[in-house]
Amino acid sequence: MRNILLAICGLGLATSAVLADPLADRVALMKSNGKAMGNLAPIVKGETGFDSELVMQALTQLAADAQQMDAAVLWPAGSDTGDTTSSPKIWQDMAGFQAAIDKFQADTAAAVAAAPADLDALKVQFGAVASNCGGCHETFRIKKG
Repeated sequence: MRNILLAICGLGLATSAVLADPLADRVALMKSNGKAMGNLAPIVKGETGFDSELVMQALTQLAADAQQMDAAVLWPAGSDTGDTTSSPKIWQDMAGFQAAIDKFQADTAAAVAAAPADLDALKVQFGAVASNCGGCHETFRIKKG
């Protein structure tokens, strides 16, 4: 009985993996990143006051999102079609793309570890994280419109 239950659970996991949609997953992840950066940008620009709780929530979200990024999983061969802004350069230079993801992961983890306590400290961490976004989008993203 236990073996049958394990087999059914395994089949369920395998089926959900087959049904995974890398395009939808990466779009959701990028929207989450955009929301987190959108929470930080007005603080960095001085448009809103420094809120350490909001800052840490946004940085923690960015770091968590970064850890979910895996070029082979979210940008597998064949996922370059459909409504995507992913550039063909991703599939032409998968190692370079993964290196950009690795840097983003390291910089977001460093930003969380630094736990910026004031605006000046946040500006340093934000700059490092944002440069990853801009650099990757410049190289590996097709601008819409």
